[in-house]
Amino acid sequence: MNPRITRLAEKLPELSAEGIWITDETNVTYLTGFTGDSSSLLVTANGATMLSDGRYKEQLADECPGLNVAIKSPLQSQTDFFVDVLQSAVTDLAFEADTMTVAALDGLKKALPKTNWIPSEGIVLYQRSIKDEHEIEILRRAVDINQRALQSVLAKLVPDWTEAEMALELEATIRHLGASGFSFDPIIGAGPGGAKPHYSVGDIRLGDHACLLVDWGTKYQGYASDLTRCFHFGKPPERFNHAYQAVLDAQMAAIEAIRPGAKCSDIDAAARKVLQQAGLGDYFVHGLGHGVGLQIHESPRLSVVSEDILQVGQVITIEPGVYFEGDFGIRIEDDVLVTESGYQVLSTMPKGLDDCAVIL
Repeated sequence: MNPRITRLAEKLPELSAEGIWITDETNVTYLTGFTGDSSSLLVTANGATMLSDGRYKEQLADECPGLNVAIKSPLQSQTDFFVDVLQSAVTDLAFEADTMTVAALDGLKKALPKTNWIPSEGIVLYQRSIKDEHEIEILRRAVDINQRALQSVLAKLVPDWTEAEMALELEATIRHLGASGFSFDPIIGAGPGGAKPHYSVGDIRLGDHACLLVDWGTKYQGYASDLTRCFHFGKPPERFNHAYQAVLDAQMAAIEAIRPGAKCSDIDAAARKVLQQAGLGDYFVHGLGHGVGLQIHESPRLSVVSEDILQVGQVITIEPGVYFEGDFGIRIEDDVLVTESGYQVLSTMPKGLDDCAVIL
């Protein structure tokens, strides 16, 4: 077994299970390297078996050499195929309760009445949260492409560009630099659009507003980056400078609090305290950040209510923000690696107040 599958198999005693059935496709990719879909993975102490179909037979051989594979016949139903593989494997079977539907589980319980189904949640997600050196290097590259792409696009901006046109130019540049595209739909919010934390790009002309918020990410070799920067054209609104500096100070306070063993709620509190002291606490309406990896939102979560504890090897976002409805928003976001000595900020794109000015 590869090291990732071995680590998962070592958790089986904690689950009181003889095996675990991985049905989340991202988790399957993480454990095996398989980039297709419609496949699942059965892991036991004795080995692992991929459950797939004939469409992926050649791809599985290329991407997962040495992995045992069970291929569904076109004449079989999905349930009959699962029964054939699972009934002879284990009696006590853990499954991903946060992935499998109630209907699917009920059907399998009827088809496999002797199987003891043991729900589990987050076991692979937690394993994924701690990146190895290879993953960290991929994430570094994703961050580097991300910031280089935006810097290139900023140099081309013209007042007549719309938010949507900027998004198209940004994605084209990201792809030109070797990535597969965005890791999520970008937020390019001119003026009031930036005041909506989850805004969708539209046909708003950039030159019609004084401020611009850009939240964008790159997907590179399957891994995601996630950054946010804010800009102004000409003279910004009167409260822009004060709010921007407060958000930047809040972000730096949170970053300085990062270390192995730190409570994620305490990191959030460090940023929130700065904004409260600046009179902007009520305008910070979301959590401080999240893990990034194969997915844009992973463990751990950084918020007031988070119970997560930071571990060496986790890569997290730190993204405080304030939002003035109908006017503009400010968010500053960087990707940060938790190290043995504290932290390392993976992004290097300038973010000082003087770096916000863009000439159209």
